[in-house]
This record gives sequence, C-alpha cells and structure tokens, in this order.
Amino acid sequence: MIDPRMTKLAELLVKYSTTLKPGDRILIEAIDIPTEMTCELIRVARDAGAEPFVTLKSNRVNRALLQQCSESQLNLIADAEVLRMGKMDAYIGMRGNPNIAELSDVPEEGHKLYQNTVWRRVHLEIRVPKTRWVVLRWPHASMAQQANMSTESFEDFYFDVCTMDYARMSKAMGPLVERMEKTDRVRIVGPGTELAFSIKDIPVIPCDGKLNIPDGEVFTAPVRDSVNGTVQFNARTIYQGIVHDDVRLVFSEGKVVEATSTNTEHLNKVLDTDEGARYTGEFAIGLNPFITKPMLDTLFDEKIAGSFHFTPGQAYEEADNTNRSTIHWDLVCIQEAAHGGGEIWFDGELIRKDGLFVVDDLKLLNPENLKD
Repeated sequence: MIDPRMTKLAELLVKYSTTLKPGDRILIEAIDIPTEMTCELIRVARDAGAEPFVTLKSNRVNRALLQQCSESQLNLIADAEVLRMGKMDAYIGMRGNPNIAELSDVPEEGHKLYQNTVWRRVHLEIRVPKTRWVVLRWPHASMAQQANMSTESFEDFYFDVCTMDYARMSKAMGPLVERMEKTDRVRIVGPGTELAFSIKDIPVIPCDGKLNIPDGEVFTAPVRDSVNGTVQFNARTIYQGIVHDDVRLVFSEGKVVEATSTNTEHLNKVLDTDEGARYTGEFAIGLNPFITKPMLDTLFDEKIAGSFHFTPGQAYEEADNTNRSTIHWDLVCIQEAAHGGGEIWFDGELIRKDGLFVVDDLKLLNPENLKD
C-alpha cells in the first residue's frame, strides 16, 4: 500500500509545481528517498502524459566521491549530467539525508570543485534557467531530530506543510510583490540589526510552490554595493555539514567586512571562496504559516512566517543584481516577538513589525489569514 500522503505530494509536484504536459521529459533526481515515493512520482508523471527519467543518488556515495576527487573527474560527471539535463523540460529533486552532517568532513577543496563543476554546469547553467523545476527534502529521522520532534510527528508536520494551499498563498502575495517593485530603500532593525540597502529596479519574485516545496517567500536582491550596517541572524544554519549559531555580518558598501559566528573560521573560509561570496545575492521575506521555528534545514527555515533571509553569494537570474559566486547561503532572522522582534521599512514606511504585516493590503499574508 502506498501512503496516500505520498500520492498527494506527487500530484502536487507533477500537476502544480512542474505543470507537466503530454510529451514533457521529466528528470526525477532521488537522493536517499524511499523507492515507493520515486515510483509514485513516475506513475503520476506518466498519468500526466510525461516521459519520466530517474537518477538515484546517495549522500554517502557522494561523500566517498568528493573525499579525493579531481577536477577532471567531476567535469566528466558534469559532462554526462549536462547531456541529460539539457534534454529535460522539467526536474524534480527530492533530497533526503539520514545524516545531515554526512558531508562535514569532505575537504574544502572537494566542496569547491563540486560547486565549480557539477553544480555550476548542471544546475546553475541548465536546470535553473532552462527547466520547470522544483526541489524538496524528504522527512528522514535526522530531520525530526533537527526539529526536536518524534519521527511520526515530524512526518505529519512535513506533509501538512508541503501540501498546503499554495494557490491561495500565491494570490495573497500579489500586493507584496507590487510594493517591493516600487521600493527603493529598505531598512531592517532588530536586536543586533541595523541594516539599510536599496532594491530599486531589481525584479521581485513570488515563491508559491513552483520551485521549492515547502515554499512561501517573496525575494529580490539588494543593489550590489548598497548594503550598509549590521545584521544578526538568530536561526541556526548549516553549510557544508558545519553548523553555525549567531551569525553576525557587518557590511560596508555592499561587502561583508566582518563576519563572526560560533564557527568564525569556517564562516570566513566560505566567504573567501571567491569575490562575490562577500556580497549579497538575495533578500527575501518568509511567509509560510505552518513553519514557525528553525529546524536547521534551509528549505524550511527560509520560509518561516515572520522571518527574512539575507544571502551571501550568487544572485538568481530572475532577480539579478550582477553578483556572481559559487556559493549561495541563505541566513535567516526570525522577527516574531518571541524571537526578539524587529521591523522592516520600505521607503520610510513601516511594513512589518514583530513578524506581522501592519499595512492593510499585506495583512492577508499574516499566518491567521493563510491557514485553512
């Protein structure tokens, strides 16, 4: 028996997120997820008239490959994956991980080589701009541990979040998109945070279940050299298998000139990856009413209702401020009163206070109005 929640999720991914049509080629990349879910995605994709293709991967296998990899080896892997990805109309990436720290002891050079070869050539240059794609995590026990929940309770939470009414959320996002498109100066204040920047003339993108599941954010990017001030993040974060608390960044004319955390050495190594790593590629406002606390998983944490995230590294082509980097690290600050509060201002007008929108046209985005 297939868990009916798997079927509901598969139908959301196929019919809503990637909107598969007859004749579409869909690549399902399954990393450490149950075979039953992969098979259900194949079935639902076929029912939509699409041609499914599958790549099965494992984080333990990836670790073994990256431990002593060479550039020529990873470029050959990229050659093969570029050929396949270039023939796809759509992509579903389901990424599980029984151990979230599986890649924590991969040498820094291995991470850099992967980012500069497979990730850049396959995903940044082909998958993201040229396919209809969606990516999501799978609820392994390690994710339940991150969230400090039982496995069963976390699975219930996961499926509730991932199969919410994204069409309803999408409609409510419209006024926020319009406001951000008209905004020049953004000011964010809160405990340890006094940050100012411009988003003038940078496109604004609503994320409503088409690219990520779970979803629920509206993003743009700061004008590259406009960021000044300090931001203190209060959500734990993990990058390259290394956990950081209390990340604090100081900006001057767009560049991170000071960076500290509970692992300051690793933080600065990442920010020194390339020139663009110390500039910001994304600013986003989190909106998902079912996600209320950080769980050390970016795809969830960046959507927390009442949060914002600020991202050292690569800008997305859809909201391009010209910043280029091989990293993209979403750092999250929750501004609900229980987490210390905070404010977001657009061109001198208070838009959100302590995690809740205070202007009439945006109040439909507050959690009580998005939940069924």
